[in-house]
Amino acid sequence: MEKVKTPREKEVWRKLAEILDPELYIPLTDMGLIYSVSEKNGSVNVTMTLTTIGCPLYSLIEQQIIEKVQELSWVKKVLPNLVFDPPWSMEMLSDDARVKLGIV
Repeated sequence: MEKVKTPREKEVWRKLAEILDPELYIPLTDMGLIYSVSEKNGSVNVTMTLTTIGCPLYSLIEQQIIEKVQELSWVKKVLPNLVFDPPWSMEMLSDDARVKLGIV
């Protein structure tokens, strides 16, 4: 997870932490799927990845990101940016996610 730079970015990270992976029911942030958040003048960019390139659930996850972040009153636009570099790996899981998945 990238360092948070502003109070607004902290708010976005908190909202993103409310979104659960649709298969594992672990927050996207704990899965390590959110790489960075940036905000300028109410426009929020969320750089993210998926566990696999062909994940069929991207549109669902993308829609949840847009809806959840738009709950913040100051947000005008949410722009999810899907990347695969660096590729996701199990090392990106948070300690909480590892415990929930039984990986210790």
